[in-house]
Amino acid sequence: MENILDTAKTWLTDFFDPAVKKEVQQLIENDNDELKDRFYKNMEFGTGGMRGIMGVGTNRINKYTLGKSTQGLSNYLKKVHKGEDIKVVIAYDCRHNSDTLARTVAEVFSANGIKVFLFSALRTTPELSFAVRYLKCNAGIVLTASHNPPEYNGYKVYWSDGCQIVPPEDGEIVAAINALSFEEIKFKADESLIELIDTQVDEPFFKASVAHGNFNADGKDDFKIVFTSLHGTSITAIPEVLKRAGYKNVTVIEAQAKPDGDFPTVKSPNPEEPEALSMAIEKAEEIGADMVVGTDPDSDRLGVAVRNLEGEMEIVNGNQAMIMMTHFLLEQQKQKGFEGNEFVATTIVSTPMMEAMAKAYGVTFKTALTGFKWIGKMIKDYPQERFLGGGEESFGYMIGDFVRDKDAVTATLLACEIGAQAKANGSSFYKELIDCYVAYGFYKEHLISLTKKGMSGAEEIKQMLKDFKENPVNSVAGSKVKWIEDYNTSTAKNVLTGEEKAIDIPKSNVLIYETEDGTRIAARPSGTEPKVKFYISTNGKLDKAENFKKVSAELDAKIDRIKSELKLG
Repeated sequence: MENILDTAKTWLTDFFDPAVKKEVQQLIENDNDELKDRFYKNMEFGTGGMRGIMGVGTNRINKYTLGKSTQGLSNYLKKVHKGEDIKVVIAYDCRHNSDTLARTVAEVFSANGIKVFLFSALRTTPELSFAVRYLKCNAGIVLTASHNPPEYNGYKVYWSDGCQIVPPEDGEIVAAINALSFEEIKFKADESLIELIDTQVDEPFFKASVAHGNFNADGKDDFKIVFTSLHGTSITAIPEVLKRAGYKNVTVIEAQAKPDGDFPTVKSPNPEEPEALSMAIEKAEEIGADMVVGTDPDSDRLGVAVRNLEGEMEIVNGNQAMIMMTHFLLEQQKQKGFEGNEFVATTIVSTPMMEAMAKAYGVTFKTALTGFKWIGKMIKDYPQERFLGGGEESFGYMIGDFVRDKDAVTATLLACEIGAQAKANGSSFYKELIDCYVAYGFYKEHLISLTKKGMSGAEEIKQMLKDFKENPVNSVAGSKVKWIEDYNTSTAKNVLTGEEKAIDIPKSNVLIYETEDGTRIAARPSGTEPKVKFYISTNGKLDKAENFKKVSAELDAKIDRIKSELKLG
């Protein structure tokens, strides 16, 4: 506690605003627990950049923690691009303080002699990724906490390729930030270096989204869509992109259309949570819509609901949406003719069905750590290969390489293309998903996410993962564990034969058990929230579509058994 108190007292100097000093003093005098949580560590970069609760302290998002990160990034950019003109672009979402924090970040860059393009109003994360390359910038920043609760905000850093920072840049930037004291932040803006932007990037972004997501599907006039932006940024892009692609029957949920950092109509603005889409699904049932799409606040994730075999709206999970989008893109490429250099990609905790499908098409399949920055990195690492598309289980997808991050704008259009074409063919999105299960194997996944907040929660998560590793599982639902993949040591071991293989992926705190029947259990801490996540993947053979419900129920029962065995129920 003494070190925490010493750290807190450094925020009582005249460098900090009077209101900040007053709040810190009150915490020192009256609230040890809150003081500890705010100052026991510095904000860290995770899988999705820097994300946390807003407020005063080193473990909070505020003008000083973001200012320090921006100063460190400025120093690093000037070191890498010595003597060159440096440019950055900044976007922000609907969250409280996003606009003022974006302005602060712009001012720090400008104070360091760096040219800044600052969006004049909120924009989507995929547009920011696009803008980095379109404006030929050296870096980009988006102020967002993605799908986190209203008290959160965050700071994502993009490099010149439009992808979030990865090694070696990420470590070097963090080192540059950590080498600074708060007093070294330059807050005095050079207004001549800050340029407000809007439509000059919107137009080319919309055109590129339509070019990559529109496949001239039949049946657009007869396809009814309900769309909700969940109070976020996608209202600035998705309705326009759907309109330009020829969709006329689009109903926007007006009660959720206005950007609002309180997200007043939902418990969580996360399309992974079924409740988030409830208002849109209710509207879809009322008007007889074919599809519902909802996006998170910064518009990188999307949730999709379609009509199931009973004609009821059902949310497809991230793995299912990814399978359908990838299958569609592979079919489109097959019709054009494969050139032999195409690849698709996903993450190590997403469905193994992606690999099975890629093999069936004879297309290269690549896996990465969780986080789209690793998929984006593949595009840079394999310039001789062409990225068709890829996604992850957490409701994100990317089409082509014009955006180098999850892109709910273009993915929404692609989902609608799949649904419209299927309906025109006398089928449906859901029926074609079942056809994929028949063709490539029926894979079913389940995610268990446990929230553990604060300093004690971080220790609890650490211990849970330690126990999961040190007390290895021998069998899962009656099938012997065959492989243990430890991404911390970069080794995969066949526990039945003793064979060991190196894992050619950067180290990460992930452990995966795989059984003889292909069941997979993965465990990892979230890189963006105080959570530990367990991913269960099962599979079975579906010989014909008519047996879908029977096999689906069998896989559900198997998942329940696994949860019980691992005490994750």
